[in-house]
Amino acid sequence: MTLEERIKKSETHIFKAIFPNTTNHYDTLFGGTAMQLMDEVAFITATRFSRQRVVTVSSDRIDFKQPIPAGTFAEFIGKVVKIGNTSLQVHVEIYVENMYSEGREKAISGNFTFVALNENKEPVAINK
Repeated sequence: MTLEERIKKSETHIFKAIFPNTTNHYDTLFGGTAMQLMDEVAFITATRFSRQRVVTVSSDRIDFKQPIPAGTFAEFIGKVVKIGNTSLQVHVEIYVENMYSEGREKAISGNFTFVALNENKEPVAINK
């Protein structure tokens, strides 16, 4: 399998319904909750790509462009965008979609970097 095929195969899509228990006083998704869910999607993507133990080492430039209101769907998409020796970077985008009409908009995006670890929690080469 080529590297491009592995990247495509590891792309991760997760949908969440946004309920009031995850929103702030403006009735929109908490930023911290969005970041937690983005990190989870990025982790799944990184693990599916490498099939190794990985941990988050950084997040970079998370842009909040649109609020995500309660009563909508959010689609989280993770894709490997960079592969180093012991680390890889995953770009995550969140799209907001109204439950009862067509169309969706990109709401949030950001990058997460992971490092692969061995059983002694030491960095190891990413399986390419």
